[in-house]
Amino acid sequence: MSNNPKETNDFIDDVSKAWEETAKEAQFADLSLAQFKLKVKPSLDHRAEIASLERQLIAARYNRDLADVVSNEECLLVVGSVKTHREFGENSALYKTMGYVPKDERKNGLVRPSTVEQPALKVA
Repeated sequence: MSNNPKETNDFIDDVSKAWEETAKEAQFADLSLAQFKLKVKPSLDHRAEIASLERQLIAARYNRDLADVVSNEECLLVVGSVKTHREFGENSALYKTMGYVPKDERKNGLVRPSTVEQPALKVA
């Protein structure tokens, strides 16, 4: 038997259903069906807990993404305000530490010539 949780779950389910459907009153390994179900219950309970936590994680990520839309808009408003502020502006250390390139540090007019040779035009 492998350590694969999915396979283990399927194995528990197969054994339980087969026992219940074909030999409900019989005992195996000195256990009744009810005793067997009590023995495997912790595995099933932990699986249910994991499934619940995974659903909660999906919901939390969705809510985070919704909140991020608002947060991004607020950040853009603040950065825009810094850019137009008389004491700070686009050349300030504040603007740079926010992750932007100050206006004076930007390179202007840089032209990179093509490194690919263009075929000569044929004149007929």
